[in-house]
Order: sequence, then C-alpha cells, then structure tokens
Amino acid sequence: MGRKDGEKTRLFRSWIMSILGALMLMASIHVSVSNSSAADVLKMGILEEPKTLNIWAAGDRWSLKILGLIYQPLYIRDPKTLDLIPWLAAAAPEFDAKTLCYTVKLRPARWSDGTELTSEDVAFTGNFIQEFKVPRHLSKWKFIKKIETPDKQTVKFYLNEPQAIFVTRTLTTPIVQKNEWETVIEKAKGTEKPLRAILRHKVKTPVGSGPFMLKDWRSGAYLYLVKNPLFFGSGKTISNHLLGPYIDGIIFKVYGTSDAAILALKKGSVDMFWWGIQPGYMEDLKANPDMEVFTNEKSALYYLGFNVRKPPFNDVNLRRAAATLVGEDFIIKRILQGYGVKMYSIIPPGNAFWYCPDVPKYGVGLDREGRIKKAFKILSDAGYTWQIPPIDGSGNVINGEGIMLPDGNLMGKFTILTPPADYDPHRAMCGMMMQEWLRMLGIPAYSKPMSFGALIEQVKVRRDFEAFILGYGSLSLDPDYLRNFFISTNDRTRGWNMSGYNNPAFDKIANQSAETMDRNERQKLIWEMQKIIMGDVPYMPLYNPKLIEAARKGKFTGWVQMLGGVGNLWSFCQLKPL
Repeated sequence: MGRKDGEKTRLFRSWIMSILGALMLMASIHVSVSNSSAADVLKMGILEEPKTLNIWAAGDRWSLKILGLIYQPLYIRDPKTLDLIPWLAAAAPEFDAKTLCYTVKLRPARWSDGTELTSEDVAFTGNFIQEFKVPRHLSKWKFIKKIETPDKQTVKFYLNEPQAIFVTRTLTTPIVQKNEWETVIEKAKGTEKPLRAILRHKVKTPVGSGPFMLKDWRSGAYLYLVKNPLFFGSGKTISNHLLGPYIDGIIFKVYGTSDAAILALKKGSVDMFWWGIQPGYMEDLKANPDMEVFTNEKSALYYLGFNVRKPPFNDVNLRRAAATLVGEDFIIKRILQGYGVKMYSIIPPGNAFWYCPDVPKYGVGLDREGRIKKAFKILSDAGYTWQIPPIDGSGNVINGEGIMLPDGNLMGKFTILTPPADYDPHRAMCGMMMQEWLRMLGIPAYSKPMSFGALIEQVKVRRDFEAFILGYGSLSLDPDYLRNFFISTNDRTRGWNMSGYNNPAFDKIANQSAETMDRNERQKLIWEMQKIIMGDVPYMPLYNPKLIEAARKGKFTGWVQMLGGVGNLWSFCQLKPL
C-alpha cells in the first residue's frame, strides 16, 4: 500500500470513528431522556463543560451556570425592576437597628433528596464560610457576629457593624444542605489543610433546592438535568411570574467553539446557544426564519486604566485630555457594529437605580477635530508645550509632535497594554484606536497586545505599566465594586485598585457608603463617588457590549429578557414546549 493510500485509510478510519462516536452519544442521550418526550427537553449548546460541581470550588462560568439551576439563594433579582425579591425566603428581611439584627423567614421547601430545608441549613452555610474562610464568599460573611435559628423557618443574623452589602450580597449566597456537607467537613478537619480538602472534594450528585437536578454527566459530551419535582416554586406565583418548570429537563451539549455551537443551532441540534454571540454572526442569524435573536444590555464595564502612581498619568489634566479624545460613537458603531452601550461612568446605565447620569463627560458631541482642539486646550492650560503643536497658527488641526511636560521635559513613549485580538478583538482594536487618537495630539502612545495572564501579572502583581485596557463582563448589581476599585487601601499587590488611585475625600465617602443601610441615602453617596471618579479619571470607560443570544423559533416559549440576557433562572422556570 502506498503512502497516499495509507493516509486515505487512516482518514477513513478516523471519519468512521467520529461517526460511531456521534451515534453512541446520540444513543446515550436518547436512553437518558427515554422517559420524557423529546419535545419537552430543552437542548442547550455550551462551549465548555463545568470544571466542578463543588459549589465552593466553582469559579468558572460554566460551573456557575449549571450550579445556579441546582443551588438557590434566599433572594434573587426581579427581571424587570432588578429589585431583590424573596426566593427561598418568604418575605423581605426585617431589620432591628438597635441590635443590628436581620430576621429572615423561610418558605416551606425541600431538598432534592426529599428532606426539609430549614434554618439550620442557612446557618450552616454562613458558619461554614466564616470558619473555613471560603474564597469568593468570605467578604460577604465576615462581618456577621452570629447566626441564630429560633425555629425551623426563622434565621436571625447579627452584624458586628452596619454593612450595606448584607442584603444584596450576603443574602444572595447559594444555600447548601447541612446533611450533604457535614461529613465532608468533618473528614477534612482531619487533614493538614482542611479548606483545600473541601475545595478538592468531588461532588457527583449535588443536593439542591432549585428547579433542576443532575441526572447524568458524560464528561466532554453533555450534561443532563431533569426537573426537580420538589422545587419549592412549582405552581407558585412569585413577583407576578407563575413558575414551573414546565419542561422535563435540559441537555447541555458541549461544542468547544462558537462556530460549532451556532452551526448546531442552525441545524436544529440545539434549541439555544447559552453564550454571547459576536455581531459578525448577526446578519446570517437574522436572515434565518427559524432563528429568534435576543439583544439585552449587560452589567459590564470595559475601560482604559491609567497608572496614576507615576508620570505621565499622575497628572489629571493628561487623563482628562485622553478621555476627551475617546470616540465613543466610533467604538459603538465601528468596533461593536452597533451592539454596545456608551459608557460615561463606571456603573453601567442598565443598572438604573445606581447609575449617575450627571457625571463629567468629555468630548461628547464633538467631531474628531473638535476633540483634538478641546484636548489641546486642556493640556496647554496645564503648561504642556509641543515641538510641533497639533493646532497651527491659523487654528487648523495638524499632526502634533514632540509633546513636552509642564516641567519642560519631552514626554517619553508609553504603552497601552491590551489582550490579544484572538482573546478579545474589541479590546485589542480599542487599544489601536487609542494609540492613533493620542498620536494625533502628539502623544507618543503605543498599543501592545499581550497574553491575558501576562497582562494581569504586569498590572496587578508587578504594577509596572502606564495604561491598560481590561473589562468586567459581569458586574454585581450592587455597586460596592466602585469602592473596591478605587479605595486607597486596595492599592496593593493583587489588589482591586489597579490604577493606584488615592483620594482621601473619595475614601471617606466610599467607607460611608459601605455602612449606609438606607438605600436612598446610599444612592446619593454612590452618585457622588461616580462624579469624583469621572472627574479624576483613573479609569476611562470605553463601552458596554450588548449581549446577543439566539434560540430556535417554534420550539419553546417563555424566554424572559432582563439585564444579562434570556439565559436566566426566570426563563428556565417558565419555558414551555410548543
């Protein structure tokens, strides 16, 4: 047999094995759902499988997406108002200001194994987080003095000091079953590092209180969740929504790439792709009569950050001039192809209650020449000079060169660090455009893509940079992150204050906001914090991409649109097969 014939045989065998693998996968899925009508099972395309079903170790998006349908919190967000509403809780928490005590009453509920969900489970969850200092949760529980359980349906939380995030963050923590984790914890206590043992514990069948529970997981292929017949919300109207679930289960198929998942969606192999879709796919999807496309705002922030610890960006005038040059219309229309929201503050406008519309804005309504002229005036008034000014004697805009700092020294070249284009083309392109916009003013900027891990190392660990472009794709709806991003005490290695911003006036208001329990009073403080930050511009907001999602028409009805998209708990509790 010749070399070419051997290669053909190898490819043919590989093709046969692929076909057999696909047939075996479909057969296994068919067996798994044999007790349900295929029309009553929702098929979701996902990019990756969860890394873990251990709720305490889960940090990746896919683990959190799946576990969010199994484990439930006391309160969740209303899809329209975004207000917190009772979920496992029966009513709003009652607060006693004298004792700093919150009392929460529970709904009647059962775990998926049939046992009763009680106040002991809630107390166990909080005490466990505190005792073992569980990452990702401790900051929301460390200020609690004690938890009492007067009866099965009542939990009392006593705080050491007032904390605004208690209701919005602490009470939205997923509750676990005491019985499921007690043995695990006792065993871990006998090891050298108990927390590590707990985080490494493999959970095969999570015991939850949510609308779905795990039936089957074939690693690398799919997960199968079935309806939890004991879900506390079934048949109840919560926040004007009559809850099911009305579907028998959900199959999550793993595809690995967006191209493969969207192809499967178009062929009908899946009913929805549970991930944001790039604008480049939109024309094709909208032309397909079988597709239903959803577009929603996100609670996200993509921004350019400055290192304000050292020259040149320790000068607020240079930061304001740079902000004036940002073409927000260009970013939205050209880079995001229209699927984005302009950002003028650190808090997205979709988070309407906390968003301050009255912050300083730079260059709004000006064309490119107008922006350059305004930025030139800001810097000229601050003592900057040029070897060749960007505005000539006749007032015309030309290419500026050789910008000199107020001390007379020539401004050196500086770098804007960005993720690479294959990781995030939008951020990489924004870096290139910022480079060009700054150079028009004679500012020697250079955009430098680098691996995401190396970028984080440079900014958060080494703190050796001039500027960078990063983003948060899923910000909490509680705006306490505004304090964390800019309070001076977080200016440390691996700290949240990556720009090195230090403003005692901001710190005072930020700390006050963290302790203000009255929502309306706290709003005033949060608005003032936004005005301060956008006046000093340690971060320059660039954009907030819209979340594009797609599902097949004629299969299911009941998708609930909200900030963050249709792939939410409300949708899964209300979807009905057609």
